[in-house]
Amino acid sequence: MSETSTERNSRKARVGTVVSDRPAKTVVVVVERRIADPLYGKRVLRNARYHAHDENNEYRVGDTVRIVETRPLSKLKRWRVTELIERPD
Repeated sequence: MSETSTERNSRKARVGTVVSDRPAKTVVVVVERRIADPLYGKRVLRNARYHAHDENNEYRVGDTVRIVETRPLSKLKRWRVTELIERPD
């Protein structure tokens, strides 16, 4: 049983900003990461967009949320929102 709990805890998690909440029960989250350019070493921004499941349609554009990897829920959704970190006023 401890093996299954370890497996569940090894899911990837990301923190990002909601940029779209138009689809039903779905939010689009942009996760920004800063990486060093391989040649020059300058920090550059890289963005990734994830479609995440939002069961109660409670998250809005501009919210900072934590998403966690899950089984495929649809063609694009492989993540679900677990918590609200910050809501702009």
